[in-house]
Amino acid sequence: MPKTEIDLPYRVEYLSILDPDGQVDASLDPSLPDELLLKLYRGMVLGRKFDERMLILQRQGKIGTFAPVKGQEAQVAVTAAMEENDWLVPSFRETPAEIWRGRPMESVLLLYSGYNEGGRAPEGIRTLPVSVPVGSQTLHGAGIGYAMKYRGEKSVAVTFFGDGATSEGDFHEAMNFAAVFQVPTVFVCQNNHWAISIPRSRQTHSKTIAQKALAYDMPGLQVDGNDVLAVYQASRDAISRARSGGGPAFLELITYRMSLHTTADDPKKYRSEEEVQEWIKRDPITRFEKYLRDKDLLSDEKIQSIAAEVQAEISAAEGRWSAFVEKGVDPLDMFEWPYAQMPPDLVEQREELRRELEAKRGKVEKDTLVRD
Repeated sequence: MPKTEIDLPYRVEYLSILDPDGQVDASLDPSLPDELLLKLYRGMVLGRKFDERMLILQRQGKIGTFAPVKGQEAQVAVTAAMEENDWLVPSFRETPAEIWRGRPMESVLLLYSGYNEGGRAPEGIRTLPVSVPVGSQTLHGAGIGYAMKYRGEKSVAVTFFGDGATSEGDFHEAMNFAAVFQVPTVFVCQNNHWAISIPRSRQTHSKTIAQKALAYDMPGLQVDGNDVLAVYQASRDAISRARSGGGPAFLELITYRMSLHTTADDPKKYRSEEEVQEWIKRDPITRFEKYLRDKDLLSDEKIQSIAAEVQAEISAAEGRWSAFVEKGVDPLDMFEWPYAQMPPDLVEQREELRRELEAKRGKVEKDTLVRD
């Protein structure tokens, strides 16, 4: 058979609207409403301040290991472009995005202090629990997209993952499935340059991660992941396209993990301080702040006011978390969730445990009365 050649002219486009000094390319400025701009800024500040507080709590031994998000707060622009009936499918570094979608901060603290209750999705909010296995959530995102298309829903699934996840088979299977069935799923890679101690250059030989979309015949775009305006514009376009039946899309957000991979990590062992300082100059909050100042939407007083509001919100969430921990959980709750209709053997076990607990409580109360 004669050889058939397919012409595939392809180049990866890169979107950036704000430069590191907060100056905007007027031709690309999405001209968002002032209210949304301030909400984006507040969401980023909340993500940063909550992250800092969690790090303190972890060092105090009050919560366990978690993945800090410092430097990647522009992710809130992705969720800002979503609608209420869309699904968010996070990995483990999307706390600001989850909070934007309505996840209570005390839920985050509960999860990282070892309570299953922290993994419970808030009622009426389409957000899956945090996925720790690298790349596995991409399959969930593709599957949810397929289900919504099958049901005829005009909703979109947005799944996050890191550059390291693109080395996993799950990622490629999810991309292939989504493309074959043209599901409304948007894949968002937060390329923060490091998968634990492995640099991006050891993850893939591809010149970009976005070009991996070519193999699955879906749009692939590189975005300045520290530019909240660019992230919003790219996300809005991809989500709108998926919602209208255009199929999946892939966004590579070029960002940087300024802090630890997790609180069990020491990044000084594998990357230089000079590299970190160069990326600090591109801090997503700082550059957006400059942009908002130029628009007369922020002043020193306004910045201080937002910081105070955010701190109060974090403190209130921490108080609710502490109250939950102090009260403790009812051991009988573990029987309530595995089955929609509890099988007879579990009903029997639950009643047996109930009797044991009541007997122990009665003994404790009796002993207390004797001592008094």
